[in-house]
Amino acid sequence: MKYKLFIIDVDGTMTDGGIYYGENGEEWKKFCTKDAAGFFAVHESGAETMVLTGRACQATQRRMEELKADYVFQGITEKEEFVRQFLAERHLGWEQAVYIGDDLNDLRLMERCGFAGCPADSCKEVKAAAGYVSPVKGGHGAVRDVVEHMFEEAGIWEEMVRKIYGCGR
Repeated sequence: MKYKLFIIDVDGTMTDGGIYYGENGEEWKKFCTKDAAGFFAVHESGAETMVLTGRACQATQRRMEELKADYVFQGITEKEEFVRQFLAERHLGWEQAVYIGDDLNDLRLMERCGFAGCPADSCKEVKAAAGYVSPVKGGHGAVRDVVEHMFEEAGIWEEMVRKIYGCGR
């Protein structure tokens, strides 16, 4: 697999974009369990996962620990510059990165990375920049669908499913 890093947005991509607040100010988010298969397949392929979000939330940290995300960066408002530095430090090129996002703050990264995917309910500008627009909405398994699409195109999805879950063709 030519891609070494999958960069994934949170709000609107891994969630439906909604934010829930509790009476004591805590923030809650709903994540789709279907995205786990995408994360596990990326790991099995030898690539790494970076979760990159402009908001900071303990719920995001907890879910990313469960998904064994390699890198979790929250509260990043200048995403493009952050990723540029990250890639440079690891001697990776933009063409080796995948970006999955849904809104205008993701657009510059989507234009720079080697491949970009997005959920069905992304803004029109993001859809125009994406190499693949998932038929699945954000927060309903869109990340898994983008990864599955990419790995099917590469001819490795079934192999990843067998290695991870011990089933498939």
